Amino acid sequence: MGKGHVFIVSGPSGTGKSTVLGEVFRRREKLYFSVSATTRAPRPGETDGVEYFFLTEEKFDGMVERGELLEHARYAKCSYGTPRAPVEEKLTEGFDVIMDIEVQGARQVKERMPEAVSVFIAPPSLEELERRLRGRATDSEEKIRLRLETAKSELLEAEKYDYVVVNDDYRRAAGELLSIIEASHITED
Repeated sequence: MGKGHVFIVSGPSGTGKSTVLGEVFRRREKLYFSVSATTRAPRPGETDGVEYFFLTEEKFDGMVERGELLEHARYAKCSYGTPRAPVEEKLTEGFDVIMDIEVQGARQVKERMPEAVSVFIAPPSLEELERRLRGRATDSEEKIRLRLETAKSELLEAEKYDYVVVNDDYRRAAGELLSIIEASHITED
């Protein structure tokens, strides 16, 4: 059994990354979703350890100090990071690891793991992104404005990724991501 590969998936909040990744996981086995840690409050329906590990600032900072995070960053006034141990364990077991992380964290992972494949999920347009964010009805007007401003700067980072996938249809976008995953294994044979 070969070692797994790391796939960094980034894109602005509201782009539909979770929907695309849900479809990818439905269609392919031997994938592990790297659950990130965050200091933000859970949204309705989110469960600790499933969508995120919800931590206090103090606990998060302790993980940073002990080197237990593969990457970490501040985003929309909250801290996010990827616990190192589960990623390394799953790679050794032959699983491909999918990391849904923002652009700051993606740069850190790419520096530490240059073999990681980076994929930027882009919205069809900023207008569509705003429509999706408002349609979620989970954020205040201030938070939506902040997410849209952040999205504009994140979109400028897309060219630094190995691949860009536009999510205008989640099934098609998932198919593109699956092709990228499959192609990464062909090159090692």
